[in-house]
Amino acid sequence: QVQLVESGGGLVQPGDSLRLSCAPSGLTDKLYTMAWFRQAPGKEREYVGRITWSSANTYYADSVKGRFTISRDNAKNTVYLQMNRLKPEDTAIYYCAAGVGGWDYNVWGQGTQVTVSS
Repeated sequence: QVQLVESGGGLVQPGDSLRLSCAPSGLTDKLYTMAWFRQAPGKEREYVGRITWSSANTYYADSVKGRFTISRDNAKNTVYLQMNRLKPEDTAIYYCAAGVGGWDYNVWGQGTQVTVSS
């Protein structure tokens, strides 16, 4: 059983940076991919980007491409979402998700709030 623990959310001003962390524990050898999603108030959940566990290839939604970066620290077994040049429209609850045993996202973190406001 894989569990995901997220951290790093907070309140920042427009233009600031913030880094979210997601640490999978458990059967990490069965991980195929990890991703970040977000959900703003009154909106549907939105895909942000993902990283393939074996190759560390990354993919991003157009809305964050060039501003957000997903990376993995093998030593710490942690995935990061580095968010730069944050905008108010980035305000949302951010969720980490994992594809365990396949490419479907079947394990989810608890979510962390990111608020971008002046």
